[in-house]
Amino acid sequence: MKACFFTLGCKVNQQESAAMINTFQKAGYEIVHGEEPADVYVVNSCTVTLSGDRKSIQWIRRAKRQNPRAVVVLCGCMPQAFPDKATAVEEADIIIGSKGKGEVLDLVNKYLKDRQRYINIIPHSDNDKFEEFASDTDSLHTRAFLKIEDGCNRHCAYCIIPTARGRVRSRQVESIVEEARKMARAGHKEIVLTGVNISCYGQDIGKNVCDVIEAVAEIEDVQRIRLGSLELDLFTDDMLVRMSKVEKFCPHFHLSLQSGCDKTLKNMNRLYDRRLYTNMMNRLRQLFDKPSFTTDIIVGFPQESEEDFLDSVRFVQQCRFLRVHCFSYSQRPGTVAADMTGQVDRHTKQERNRIMTYKSNQTRQKVYEDYIGFTEQALLEQKTPDGYFTAYTKRYIPVLVKDEGFTSGDIVNIRLTGIEGDKMSCEIIK
Repeated sequence: MKACFFTLGCKVNQQESAAMINTFQKAGYEIVHGEEPADVYVVNSCTVTLSGDRKSIQWIRRAKRQNPRAVVVLCGCMPQAFPDKATAVEEADIIIGSKGKGEVLDLVNKYLKDRQRYINIIPHSDNDKFEEFASDTDSLHTRAFLKIEDGCNRHCAYCIIPTARGRVRSRQVESIVEEARKMARAGHKEIVLTGVNISCYGQDIGKNVCDVIEAVAEIEDVQRIRLGSLELDLFTDDMLVRMSKVEKFCPHFHLSLQSGCDKTLKNMNRLYDRRLYTNMMNRLRQLFDKPSFTTDIIVGFPQESEEDFLDSVRFVQQCRFLRVHCFSYSQRPGTVAADMTGQVDRHTKQERNRIMTYKSNQTRQKVYEDYIGFTEQALLEQKTPDGYFTAYTKRYIPVLVKDEGFTSGDIVNIRLTGIEGDKMSCEIIK
């Protein structure tokens, strides 16, 4: 039997897909890619934007055309947030929400026996607990994604995720360490701690994310620890100092910005302004040696004027981000922003996205220049046909490393020497 997985969205979805793949492999399934026919197709959906919904539905219909007898599963945030929309997709044989992904294999086996459509979208409640769904390895990545938290208690005006994922639920530190050990035994040298809002980790169990970082760092075979997306206003200075003392911690911070305009940030119901954001970046630069920063930016939010947008562009350039993930605002029913006046037209959003991306890429080249001559450690990932490995440094700088008999997953010492497109070149330090 063959199974194929299609994953959209965040690192949490990627981690959950990796765990599902691990479950299917243990049951004897061969995992194949999208262009190959399969007996089971699993679409792990994202509903942050309307585009995500469309891609999920398109992929489901493509799968059913490819093999009309295959079992097609639709799971994740789209069914959870928009159950009526999901159940209307007739090609989906099994539909579940963001809860219960650990039961997908059992549901597939049930469907193969009776061929009866199964729909089970369980509403979130305030009493939800963290759903344990661990994996021995992350077959999708060289860096292993490890989920430590689910849900978000915040209500940003544009965001449907609290509806799709529920309130904050934290995983016990002991459970996290146990999975990290398994991943290290499987050969993963870097662990990426991820969650829907990992900055909120521990609010429900009397812990914080530093407790996890320090515990995972005690595992001998884990050489690097990285954090996913962060909400900067939730970190105390004590937490930052604790992180700076963990040698294995990667000094790369993905600080969600969303807009560089204070007026827009207020309209978004983000709980910080540019001054707080700048102060946090300055403090991190004091505590860490040449830290790097990446971020997310939304353009075309309701009531964003041209001057607001240009204000945002200027601030993003000032921050000197290594990478900016820019996307156009997407109306999601059930959010505050969906009903706001002053919606920005599609053409304007596309043009602002183009400008923000272009300006951000210009800034990235200048950031790269600051790292020329800097010594780093690079984790090797994919081998290229021309004898190089793609790799990421501790600061998440993408580099090309010449293959000198290395293996994917190796960590090598390098010196950054130049810029090659969207990556940096380097020389190996023997």
